Amino acid sequence: VGSSRDIAPSSRRRFVAGIASLPLALSASRWLAPGAAAQDLGLDLDYDGTPVPPARDGLQELIDGNKRYVAGELTAFDDLAADRDETAGGQHPFAVIVSCADSRVPPELIFDTTVGELFVVRTAGQVIDEAARGSITYGVDVLRAPLIVVMGHSNCCAVDAAIAALDGNPIPGYAYRFAEAIGPAVQEVRDDPGDLLDNAIRANISLGVERLSTAEPDLAPVIADNSVTIVGAYYDLASGEVTFL
Repeated sequence: VGSSRDIAPSSRRRFVAGIASLPLALSASRWLAPGAAAQDLGLDLDYDGTPVPPARDGLQELIDGNKRYVAGELTAFDDLAADRDETAGGQHPFAVIVSCADSRVPPELIFDTTVGELFVVRTAGQVIDEAARGSITYGVDVLRAPLIVVMGHSNCCAVDAAIAALDGNPIPGYAYRFAEAIGPAVQEVRDDPGDLLDNAIRANISLGVERLSTAEPDLAPVIADNSVTIVGAYYDLASGEVTFL
C-alpha cells in the first residue's frame, strides 16, 4: 500500500507512464435528474421476457429515499430496534452500493434505508480492487441483490490525488494505489471542456461500471443477461442529491 511519505519523482514518472499505457474505454453516460422515475432511466431491467420487479423497484426505492433525505424527512429509522431484530438472523439487501469511503457519503442515510436493505462496499474513490470486487460478487451471488449502484461524489479527494499524480505533483504514499486505479478516468477527460475534477469524478463512475460489467467470470455474465442491473450515480455533497446514470 505504500508509506505515508510522498512518492519519489522516479516513482511518479513510472506511475504516469503506466497510466498512459492502460486502456481508456469508458461507458457512455446519460445523466438524469434525482427525481426521475426508474422507468425513465431507459434501462432494460427485464430478462427472458419476464419483468424483474426487485431491480426496478429497488432503484425507485433509492430515488424516493434520496428525495426524503434531501428534504430532511427520513423515515427509515422510525422502528430501528424492530428492524435490527428482524434482520439478526439473515440479510436480504435489495441493492449493492459501491461508494467512496468519504465520511460525508453514508449510503444508508443518503437513500433513507434501514438495517439489512443495502449491501455497502466502500473504498477511497470507490476503487474496485480484488477485495471490493469479491465483496460485490458476494452481494450478488450469495445475497441475490439484483441491483448494483456505483456512486461517486463531488469534490472527491481520491480523484483529485489521481489528477495531482498525473500532473507530476507529489501525493502521499497511501494514495498511490487508488490514484493509479483512477488514472485512466482522468486521462479520458483531461482535454474535455469544463472542470477537470468534476469531469474525472463522473468518468471514474463510468469506469467503475465498466469494470464490473466486464468482470469475469462472476459479474459479467449476470450483468450481460440483465439478471443483475448496474447503474452509476453521482452524489452532490452540498445539495445531498443523487443523480443516476
